[in-house]
Amino acid sequence: MADVYKGLVDARGRPIEKRALLEETAAASISGVRSPITGYPGDGLNPQRVAAILREADTGNPIRFLELAETVEERDPHIVGVLGTRKRSVSQLEITVEDASSDPAHKMHAELVREWLKRDELASELFDLLDAIHKGYSFTEIIWDTSEGQWVPGRLEWRDPRWFDFALEDLRTPQMMTEGGQRLPLPGGKFIYAPMAAKSGIPTRSGLARVLSWVWMFKAFSNRDWAIFSQTYGQPIRVGRYGQGASATDKSALFRAVANVAGDMAAIIPESMKIEFVETGNVSASSDLYEKRVVHLNLEASKAVLGQTTTTDAVSGGHAVSQEHRLVQEDIERSDCRQLAAHLNRDLVKVWIDLEFGPQAAYPRLRIGRPEQKDVDSIVRNVRAMKLPVKKADMYGLLGVAQPEAGDEVITWESAQPDPHDDTSSPDSPDPNDQDGRRRAPGPPTLPPGNARQQPRPDRPLSETLHSELPPYEADARRALERIDAIVKDADAAGADALEWMLGFVGEIMADPELRDLEDLRSRLIALAPDISSRSLSMALRQAMTLAQLSGRSDLIDGFGS
Repeated sequence: MADVYKGLVDARGRPIEKRALLEETAAASISGVRSPITGYPGDGLNPQRVAAILREADTGNPIRFLELAETVEERDPHIVGVLGTRKRSVSQLEITVEDASSDPAHKMHAELVREWLKRDELASELFDLLDAIHKGYSFTEIIWDTSEGQWVPGRLEWRDPRWFDFALEDLRTPQMMTEGGQRLPLPGGKFIYAPMAAKSGIPTRSGLARVLSWVWMFKAFSNRDWAIFSQTYGQPIRVGRYGQGASATDKSALFRAVANVAGDMAAIIPESMKIEFVETGNVSASSDLYEKRVVHLNLEASKAVLGQTTTTDAVSGGHAVSQEHRLVQEDIERSDCRQLAAHLNRDLVKVWIDLEFGPQAAYPRLRIGRPEQKDVDSIVRNVRAMKLPVKKADMYGLLGVAQPEAGDEVITWESAQPDPHDDTSSPDSPDPNDQDGRRRAPGPPTLPPGNARQQPRPDRPLSETLHSELPPYEADARRALERIDAIVKDADAAGADALEWMLGFVGEIMADPELRDLEDLRSRLIALAPDISSRSLSMALRQAMTLAQLSGRSDLIDGFGS
C-alpha cells in the first residue's frame, strides 16, 4: 500500500503525504492561533473604518474583513436571507457522476463516487463550501476514513477562513496558519479550496462582502435614525410653565415632574415664553424617508447577491418580469454549480481515486445542476409522426419511468381505443405481424412518391358527422352545414394540384435513405422553400374564404336563425 503514495501529487502539484491525511489538521483551539472566538469590527462602524478594514485585507491581513463579513451576515435578515437562498439553491440540487470512459475500472470508480454522494450530510457540507459566495473563498478540510481498509472521505469540515491567508508574493496562493503562528502551504489532498469570485481580482477582493459591507453600514445608519425618529416622534412633548416669582427650587421640582412622566422630550419655560417647532418644508414628519431608504438598500443587496429583485422583494411588473428575473437567477445558479463541481472534482474526486486506485488517465466527473427540461409531448409526437426507429430504453428514460424487468407486474394498454383521427400507430401497440406479441423496430417510413396523387380523406363530410347531433327541427342548420361541405369540397379540389406538387418534393426528401433526423429534414425544407410556389394553394384558400363570407351574408339577408 505504501507504493501507492510514492510520487502522488494533487491537482496543484503538492505532494500527498499519508501521515498528514490521517490527522485533523485545522481543528479549532481556544488557546491557539485558530481560535473560534471572533472580533466584532462592525460595532460603531463608519465609512473611515470600513475603508481601513478593506485596505488592510488588500495588504494580506484579511482577519478583520472576514470578521466584518460575519457581522454583516448575522445582523441583517435581508442579506442572510438572499445569501441563504443562493447557497441552498445549489447545495440541494441533484449531483450526477459521469464515467471517465467505458472501461470497467472507470465505471467502478464512478459508482464508488455515486454511493458516497448518497450521504445525508452532503447538503450541509456543500452549504458550508458555498460560504465562498459571500467571502470570496472558503476552506474545507477532508477528514479521511480508513477504518475499513480503504480510503473514503468520512466528512467535510468547514474551517474558519481567518485561519488561512495568502502568500505575500502574489496574494493568491493559499496558506495555513499553524498553532505556532507560522504560515505554511496547504498539505496536498487535505483541503478543498473553493474560490468563487463575484468580480475579477485577488481572492480577498472578489467576494460579495466587499459590496455588502457598505450596503449594511448605510442601512444601519438609516435604521438607527428611523428608530430615533420613531421614538421621538411618538412621544408627547411635555412643557411645564413657571411664573415670574418661581425660585430655583420650584423650577427644579417642575422639571422633575415633567421629566418623570415618560422618556425625553420634556422642558420647562417661563409663562411669558413659548416654544415653536418648525418643520422643514421638503421632508414630512413621517417615517417614509427612512423606510424608502432601507427598501432601496435591500433592493441593492438583492441585485448584488441574486442578480435581480423580483424573487425576494415585492416589485411591480407582473408575471413576465418575474419570469425574466428568474432566468437571471438561474444563470447565476448555473455558474455557482459549475464552479463548485470543478472544486470538488479537482480537490476531492481526483485525490480520492488516486489514493484508492493510484493515478489514472481519466477520472469520474461530478455534474451539479437541474435536469434539462424537455418537451416530452412534442418529441413523442414527432417520433410517432415520422415512425422513427428508437431505442425502447431511450423512450423510458425520456418519459421518466423505469423499464420493467422479468417478474415485474406491469400495466398494459391493449384495451385502449385508438384515436380515429390519428393516422399513426401507438408505439406501445404490438405489431399484428408479430406472432410472439413483441414490438419490433419499424423499418424506413413508407411515403407517397413525388408525383403520387393524395388519397381522398376517409373522414365523413362535416354535415353527415354533425347531423346526428342536431335536433330534427334545426333544418336551417343542416342546410348551412351542407353549404360548408360544398365550400370545403371546392377548396380541396382547387388546391389539390398545389398540394400534390408540394408533397412530391417533401416525399422525395423523406424517402431519401440518407435523411438523418428531424433537424436534417427541417434544414432541407428550408433550403427548398424558395422553389415551392404556393400561388395555387393561396388562390384556393381565398376562394373558400370568399364563398364562406358570401354564404354567411346570404343567411343574414334571408333571416336565418330569426
